Amino acid sequence: MMPFRYTSAPEGGRQDIRNLKRIFPYIWEYRGRVLIALLSLVLSKVAIVGIPLVFKEIIDILDQVDKRAVIIPMSLFLLYGVLRLSGSLFNEVRDAVFARVRYRAMRRLSNKVLTHLHKLSLRYHLERRTGNVVRDLERGTSSISQILNYLVFNIVPTFAEFILVAFILLGRYEAKFAIVTFTTVFIYITFTLLVTEWRMHFRHKMNALDSESNGQAVDSLINYETVKYFNNEAFEIHRYDSTLSAWENAAVKSQTSMSILNFGQGAIIAVGLTFIMIYAGMGVVEEKMTLGDLVLINTMMLQLFMPLSFLGIIYRMLKHTLADMDMVFKLLDEDLEIKDNKNAQVLKHEKGEIRFEHVDFSYTEERKILHDISFTVKPGQKLAIVGHSGSGKSTLARLLFRFYDVSSGRILYDNQNIAQVTQDSLRQAIGIVPQDTVLFNESILYNIVYAKPGATKEEVISAAKLANIHEFINSLPDGYDTAVGERGLKLSGGEKQRLAIARVILKGSPILIFDEATSSLDSKSEKVILEALSSVAQTHTTLVIAHRLSTITDSDEILVMDKGRIVEQGTHSELLAQAGLYADMWALQLQESDENEV
Repeated sequence: MMPFRYTSAPEGGRQDIRNLKRIFPYIWEYRGRVLIALLSLVLSKVAIVGIPLVFKEIIDILDQVDKRAVIIPMSLFLLYGVLRLSGSLFNEVRDAVFARVRYRAMRRLSNKVLTHLHKLSLRYHLERRTGNVVRDLERGTSSISQILNYLVFNIVPTFAEFILVAFILLGRYEAKFAIVTFTTVFIYITFTLLVTEWRMHFRHKMNALDSESNGQAVDSLINYETVKYFNNEAFEIHRYDSTLSAWENAAVKSQTSMSILNFGQGAIIAVGLTFIMIYAGMGVVEEKMTLGDLVLINTMMLQLFMPLSFLGIIYRMLKHTLADMDMVFKLLDEDLEIKDNKNAQVLKHEKGEIRFEHVDFSYTEERKILHDISFTVKPGQKLAIVGHSGSGKSTLARLLFRFYDVSSGRILYDNQNIAQVTQDSLRQAIGIVPQDTVLFNESILYNIVYAKPGATKEEVISAAKLANIHEFINSLPDGYDTAVGERGLKLSGGEKQRLAIARVILKGSPILIFDEATSSLDSKSEKVILEALSSVAQTHTTLVIAHRLSTITDSDEILVMDKGRIVEQGTHSELLAQAGLYADMWALQLQESDENEV
């Protein structure tokens, strides 16, 4: 068994400062709220820092020699209570006011990224992993909220409090108190960042192994029958336990390093506070300071170090968040391979003629798919394209939709170069039934209406009847409200194909493309649908990409492709008379049909 090898995520190539600058426009929209939040933050810290000052005055008054002559400082007690209440109030005001800034920024970035993903080329979406992209989108958009949260609610408040404490220490006491405080804070922060950076490796490894073990467990349970068939229960448990063993070791190291971090932080604070208390105690003995001063300094130090105790966690989370944010900005930086020309015009539909002129195309320089393709589909004509798998048939449809741009040559729609018109208007003029129909995990009605949002129920039913699926839908308990399941898995292949045909009929585009649209249908359904499609095609320009030759015998013209070239062209009878590749394919399919009947 191959051992699991953990590889940490690469840190190189990140542009954290640039990414932080790119957040600014999302915040600037609510700059008034940001200013109010920052003002509330400052007022909150002033109130919090003022509490020890008032407490010092109370202690000094109560520490008078003649206790009977002391008047209880009610005004100071009330001021103490007001400051505590104010600190809490301004914190909540800050949170409430800033909430709109955070969540609007998340919403705007989410919309921007999803819009950009939809604009990216088919090449990008064929190469990407959907789960990874969705996870990057989810974590990346939430990273804006988290970074703003760390900055506004943790880092900036701690810095503001440190400035206020430093100002009080330097203004009221000897410089040695400020020097000890600054030195302690510097050592504390340096130690925390160094140890956190060191222990992050153990945490990363622990998380990776945890995901690996969960994946192994789920995989073995999903493939339960296969495990049983090969009597491999012990193998699966051993594989799972081996990963858990590595996870256990990483988890122990992670916890041990956390203990080292916590103890080191506590030791630094203890040493710093000890020196502060010694100096303060000596000041009280020498009557340079009061007992209230000693309490004030001690309280301020504890108040200052309390938020610093979370510095390691904040630093680690901030690094993770910056990495997540970097991923989402890298998605936004993905170049749009297919773009509208600056002077692109809306496509004008006149007759519906399609013309390919000397089209060459290759996905990569090493792999050329199409060679000098030229043909014309006249208005109202039905043109079929046939050929063996890999001959380039479906690539023609993708080029017509402009999922890719041609390498050379051009494609014309009513004498308009499709590279010079807007993509939206071009794709609105074309309807397609793909070979592999994928449906949304919604109702049947939703999936049909998707072709024409706002269509009436009567229009939907009419399209469903033409596609020979209306009776089937009515036979379901929930009718048109029936959920089709993830990717339409609750429907058979033929049912999905007929639903896709209903959808393209509802769209009402002047150009129709059927990419092996009846490949999943039985002979009876295929015959009914072909009759319906024939009547629909009479008023449309139709391009049929077919594997089953029996479905295209009535075509006005048939192109036969082989290795990216058009090798034969003509009607069904003309091609049979040529006794070439088409005739061989026809004979082979007749033979297969006879064998299936036997």
